[in-house]
Amino acid sequence: MGKASAALQQALGAYGISQNRLATELGVKRSIVHRWFHGQVDPSAETVANLADALRRIEPGAAQVFIETFFGQSETLDNSGLGSDDESD
Repeated sequence: MGKASAALQQALGAYGISQNRLATELGVKRSIVHRWFHGQVDPSAETVANLADALRRIEPGAAQVFIETFFGQSETLDNSGLGSDDESD
């Protein structure tokens, strides 16, 4: 199972989000989300970012779980959907 598959399973399961709901938010067929979910196909890096953004629109906590599971670390989401490292310049 790929990292995206594990992250999707964790995020969708924890927040009760259906594959269909995520597919609708992304504007893709549910069968595509099904393939990512079951590790049959790995999404591109751009799609991983789009997945995080779509999950944040549905449920911000699900996006956080997805990112933490995918990257194997705990980070805070900033407005761009990317992790914030809280560094000051």
